[in-house]
Amino acid sequence: MLKFRNLIIMSVKALILAGGFGKRLRPLTEDKPKPLIQVGSKTIIEWQIEWLRSQGIEEIILAVNKFSGVKIFEKLGDGSDYGVKIYYSVEKQPLGTGGAIKNAEKFLKDSKYIIVLNGDIITNMDLKPLIENLTSNIVGVIALVPMRSPYGIAVVDSDGYIANFEEKPVLNYLINAGVYAFTSEIFNYLPSRGDIETTAFPKLASEKKLKAVIYRDIYWKSIDTIKDVEEVEKVVESIFSTKS
Repeated sequence: MLKFRNLIIMSVKALILAGGFGKRLRPLTEDKPKPLIQVGSKTIIEWQIEWLRSQGIEEIILAVNKFSGVKIFEKLGDGSDYGVKIYYSVEKQPLGTGGAIKNAEKFLKDSKYIIVLNGDIITNMDLKPLIENLTSNIVGVIALVPMRSPYGIAVVDSDGYIANFEEKPVLNYLINAGVYAFTSEIFNYLPSRGDIETTAFPKLASEKKLKAVIYRDIYWKSIDTIKDVEEVEKVVESIFSTKS
């Protein structure tokens, strides 16, 4: 069970973008969508639901395609077994991240705040700072995390000798963690089809309506390859083993 930190008690719903095909994770995704890949004792999406529930979010919308929707519904149903209410927003054709959020508007428009996350990440970040930054005219807040090199690096001294090696160090860059907080005004910026990263975000940034929260001392991992699954399996149980 996840540790209950600062619970979000405001009107918040979450949308998980779960319509991807996970081509880079084949053969694991040949008969199931990426969110249903087993990581340790649970699937990716089960870890995500437990994480969201631990922070007071009890209504979750899943943006799915026809294939992933059927498979995920067979696993999760209406969410009652997980202590949440789950609704399904089905895409008849690929809409991109922005289009997928827009397609789910009918489920989300009455919510004061909306958490959106990619359906392939495992994290224990606290969502409260994202919500707290939705102040004044701010429409969206992006979670950023330091970029970790996917490779080990060699450090060379001024004489050309190898000084030492560093295994996958944290680099001096911040990357989009795929977790966002929005007000309902976001729907005025979303395309019917297209990615939010290339449509709504540049527009919001130009209007000074987009902020960021930097997370440094948390666990975050995007599961894109089989190697990522293997890496997360080694640590996920310990990360989420603290009882409330």
